[in-house]
Amino acid sequence: MPQPESVQRARRDLGLKLRALRLARGLKGKDLAALCDWHPTKVSRIERGRITASVADIEAWTQACGRPEEAAELVLALENIAIMHLEWRDMEAKGLAKAQERVLPLWEESRRYKAYSISYVPGPFQTEDYTRAVLSGIRTRRGLDDKDFDNAVAIRAAKQKYLHSAQFRIVLEEDVLYTRYAERSVMRSQLDRLIQVADYSNISLGIIPRDADRGPAHKAHDFWIFDDKTVQTETVSAFLTLNNQHEVKRYQDDFQHLSELANKHGSAVPLLEKAATAYS
Repeated sequence: MPQPESVQRARRDLGLKLRALRLARGLKGKDLAALCDWHPTKVSRIERGRITASVADIEAWTQACGRPEEAAELVLALENIAIMHLEWRDMEAKGLAKAQERVLPLWEESRRYKAYSISYVPGPFQTEDYTRAVLSGIRTRRGLDDKDFDNAVAIRAAKQKYLHSAQFRIVLEEDVLYTRYAERSVMRSQLDRLIQVADYSNISLGIIPRDADRGPAHKAHDFWIFDDKTVQTETVSAFLTLNNQHEVKRYQDDFQHLSELANKHGSAVPLLEKAATAYS
């Protein structure tokens, strides 16, 4: 899939920094390529952001330009690009628990959370049994041999502590309530949990009915917005972290439309109670 604008911009920015080093040294692109024993077009492709330099490329580049001390900062920029677009196979290579831990720093530093979901009940609102069912399905679908499964469940469950110290605005599609990932009793308990948290003063929970007149509030993929600065979302192949404010604003605008549509239909509790009855 095409990479997000944040990744493309960061790649171009890294290329410009490398180009500045080359020009400061008075080297032409073909000269730098020769010094590094590269194909002549490689320098141009890196500088224009067409390809991403590797750590070895950066070390060779800075050495050839007589500025090896610049390598560490440029490698850090490279690592940030990798974090923005992290394929599941890399994120989960060391197990689901490590994948869960990767997102904790952003949760720790944020105080205002917005989430939209068409697939799952959002993590902090999940019961332990629901989390086990969801993560078990992910483990099977991606073919993970995860020996640290219980720890992954515990890490996700620990996010519930934020429910008492931060502001949450959550919008769910009604389909989420009827999408079964576990036994009926587990689903019923999960909906009872949502009814409980819907009464928290720091939590706004909205549900968009199946038959709602959508208007501009088109269905989207699941996403989180942290302090209106950072978006995290999932695709089939990768986990995306977006910091470019133009992209973040698009998600903010979508969330506003979706939130307004949910609010138009009043309290979420009647829809939750109706769905809970279906699992009785």
